[in-house]
Amino acid sequence: MITLLRSLLCMALMAAAGLAQAFGLDDLSKQLGEPAVIKGPFIQEKHLRALPQPLVSKGEFVLARDHGLLWLLQTPLKQDYRLDAQGIARRDPNGWQTLPGNSAGSQQNRLFFAVLQGDSSGLQRDFDLSLQGDAQHWQLRLTPRSLLLKQVFKQIDIDGGRFVERIQLLETQGDSTVLRMPSSSSAGSLNDTERRDFAQ
Repeated sequence: MITLLRSLLCMALMAAAGLAQAFGLDDLSKQLGEPAVIKGPFIQEKHLRALPQPLVSKGEFVLARDHGLLWLLQTPLKQDYRLDAQGIARRDPNGWQTLPGNSAGSQQNRLFFAVLQGDSSGLQRDFDLSLQGDAQHWQLRLTPRSLLLKQVFKQIDIDGGRFVERIQLLETQGDSTVLRMPSSSSAGSLNDTERRDFAQ
């Protein structure tokens, strides 16, 4: 009877240990990097100290693990962006045009890309990362390491579950940006239009 109780106790402790196992950065990277394609709507709010109301923009995004990120702005104006290994491109009537590497917002766009893709190793080069929660509901805080980033960002807070759901960038000057992706979904592959956009 004592042997049975010990066995049951050991099994219970093993199960509890499994449940208590910490959800770490490697787990988060694997979870976010697993889907081949993630897409959905986004709502971005830019809070400026000089304005009483935030500037709101909306659109759709497509994140393809093997290709890059399509950022399709729909309001207040229509403008398409593509972020991939070659850099950032903007679509105009003549097709995709690569933007200069030091263009305004390029660093922020690359950061979004790394976050959405779950590239924790890339983020760790520039930030101290603090993760809380579990696979269903987690919070990740990024605190800048480099002097250059410290001049721009105070901290970046990211919340999510299966996918990234909310990103808040707090800037040192008091402005902030909140990006919400309320209903993202995964897909096994790109559709024909998305494939053409990445191929051009």
